[in-house]
Amino acid sequence: MSEPQDMSFLEHLEELRWHLIRATLAVVILGTGAFIAKDFIFNTLIFGPKRVDFLTYELFCKFSHMTGNGDSLCIKELPFRIQSRAVSGQFSAHLWTSITAGFILGFPYVLYEFWKFIRPGLLKNERRNARGFIIIASILFFLGVLFGYYIVTPLSINFLGTYQVSDQVFNDFDLDSYISLLRAATLSSGFIFELPILMYFFTKIGLVTPDFLKNNRKYAIVIVLSISAIITPPDIASQIIVTIPILILYEVSIFISKIVYKRQQHEPTR
Repeated sequence: MSEPQDMSFLEHLEELRWHLIRATLAVVILGTGAFIAKDFIFNTLIFGPKRVDFLTYELFCKFSHMTGNGDSLCIKELPFRIQSRAVSGQFSAHLWTSITAGFILGFPYVLYEFWKFIRPGLLKNERRNARGFIIIASILFFLGVLFGYYIVTPLSINFLGTYQVSDQVFNDFDLDSYISLLRAATLSSGFIFELPILMYFFTKIGLVTPDFLKNNRKYAIVIVLSISAIITPPDIASQIIVTIPILILYEVSIFISKIVYKRQQHEPTR
């Protein structure tokens, strides 16, 4: 195979195509496994936040008792039903949920293929500094997915599932709408948790500096609040719960940017 610097544009595209094919194949294989494990995926995972005995609701209830607030945070009932009104509704939900599960499970391998594509174009010291990228990025992604599933999703379902404009209206949610909410909450949180990795690379290419991140912290807070408002129900408590870890991630990003920036200052000019 040609050296990366000797490859033409079309050869780079061909190389990228094979990386994408392998990544897609991994997602399809894992998605097929998720398709077969239908009962666990739907009854345990997808519809878990719909049950009052879901882990998050039980922890909120215990916290309520510990703080002397009685049953104020306990979930006694989620008065809504989920229905499918389209002929292919359940099959489509099964198919796309399996693909989503395949992508989440295969995220480390997708990153690995991405890394294999860009790695030949990096200098030796850049490869050394980026060691552990796949592991760290995958851990952050999975933490974000768990945060979206155990925090954002139940808060959203509890608020929207119990909200009524009148007792004459009963909440009957479409299956696709319910799954879309869960998918958006988990994937959005997963990608948001990649913020430190993103700031690492932005600092490496000179797009941001630690001072830039610190000086624009107030604007970042506004953006964070806006993101929280988008992925959570419109109640203050839920937005605060989601905002706190994102702000922590931003501060971690400043710390990482500072380390990268200092290393670059001490590197000899090429």
